[in-house]
Amino acid sequence: MNVPAAWYLVLAAVLFGVGAYGLLTRRSALIMFMCLELMLNAVNLTFVTFSRTMSDIAGQVTVFFVMVVAAAEVTVGLGIVVAIFRRRSTTSVDELSEMKG
Repeated sequence: MNVPAAWYLVLAAVLFGVGAYGLLTRRSALIMFMCLELMLNAVNLTFVTFSRTMSDIAGQVTVFFVMVVAAAEVTVGLGIVVAIFRRRSTTSVDELSEMKG
């Protein structure tokens, strides 16, 4: 059974839209990181879809590098969020804007 590429692209668009909506509406830094990761995975899905339809490996190699950068981003981001949570006992982005100096 062969699934058309358009279905994968529609799924990626829906995932990206959900991630963008969550990023714009939520105020928790952890939820915002999860939404950002969802958006990156949606873009990865489009890269793999176009790589498969064009029979080219470049899209899959790009996905590998995007996943490595996303893992590094999560590591640094979660470290910052944990450090801020220990100091302020909140992960709300609205309250973190008070740190401007």
